[in-house]
Amino acid sequence: MTTLRELGNSVRQRRTDMGLTQVTLAQLSGLSRATISQIENGGIRDLSLTRTARLLGTVGLKVQVSPARDRHAPGGQPLTPKSALALAAQTASVSLRQKITADQVHAAFRTGTVEPDFLPHVYGLLDEAPVSLLARVVEEVHTQAGAPRSAVWHNMRQLARRLQCGRALWQ
Repeated sequence: MTTLRELGNSVRQRRTDMGLTQVTLAQLSGLSRATISQIENGGIRDLSLTRTARLLGTVGLKVQVSPARDRHAPGGQPLTPKSALALAAQTASVSLRQKITADQVHAAFRTGTVEPDFLPHVYGLLDEAPVSLLARVVEEVHTQAGAPRSAVWHNMRQLARRLQCGRALWQ
């Protein structure tokens, strides 16, 4: 599969999982709807890195260049990235007295319900967290609970509307 075709498939899948139309994605990314369509259908022949990064950032994906071998910590142990759910819980709790746990974030986005004490935490995540973190959270909820990605994005969108988040992503 060519790189542009793989990119297009990834963008289409993420866009549909998020419940966005091509028009909405175009507005959020600053690209035209025609360009989004060409990317998704593999019809685009040349796409600048700037436009690619802007589009991918909008849907929480990124272009990554990595070494051919695994990265290791100084002691030779493989580096393990922090769980997205743990990072989301930490991010949501930064300026609040009560701390939300990774399990509570997981449950909120898997079910679409939040305990009243944790509404400010979820609001902060949905309104301010990087889309890339939200996308990683969706992936973890999908992997851990078997929940369809589109259902998790739907739950996030419903919570964002209920909490009256102003972020264009949820409109």
